[in-house]
Amino acid sequence: MDQRITIRRSETEVHTRLKRLAFVWAQRQCYSACAMEVALPRCRYRVDVAAYRPDGKQSGATAIFECKQALVDLRRDNGCTSTTMRRLKKVHHRREVLERNLRVHYPALRVADSLFVEFDSHNFAAIEHRGYKQVVRQIQALQNRLFDCTKFETLIRYRCANLFFLVLPDELFRDPEIPIGWGALVQSNGELILARKPVWHETEPESRLRFLQQIAIAGTRVLNRQLEIAFEDVAGADCRP
Repeated sequence: MDQRITIRRSETEVHTRLKRLAFVWAQRQCYSACAMEVALPRCRYRVDVAAYRPDGKQSGATAIFECKQALVDLRRDNGCTSTTMRRLKKVHHRREVLERNLRVHYPALRVADSLFVEFDSHNFAAIEHRGYKQVVRQIQALQNRLFDCTKFETLIRYRCANLFFLVLPDELFRDPEIPIGWGALVQSNGELILARKPVWHETEPESRLRFLQQIAIAGTRVLNRQLEIAFEDVAGADCRP
């Protein structure tokens, strides 16, 4: 089965192996519909493995698996929106104070680009002020973290699935760094061991159906690639419901 999983150009063997282990573990837990690299409905994220477990007359259960092979990769997606926002507000206030003082001490920085003086902009970069440059860098870093480094928190906040699992090598597992609400599957002797149980998150039946549809779409994409079916072969079909 290892040879059937194609390693993407930007993906390492370790990450591919973790995804395979998650794929196997999910099916052993009766998640009979699974796919890799699934784009989530109503969300900009793509997850490593998505799985669906049918439940008779019920709407079933959905699970998301995110594989992390390095600590820096884990921490990058584990940002906290509220903490980052508090820091961003403080730094932004510091920038406002600096700009107010710089306008007073360096009036030549004003750029006459408005009909009204009070709306003119200022070229603060012209004086290479060390403190101001540092504040600007901090704001940029915090904004990037706010918009690009809160994946774990966002997936739960949007209730993208019922259960969420991090898949990690044994040496990477540190319980305090596992996001709140997520479970942890740790690689040990070629298998995954449940090191921390996830919290169940309720979702609407319609959301689970859309989740299952995205799994089917991802699976079809893989089969098209394996069967060498090009986009041109199916283009033009009217697939509207």
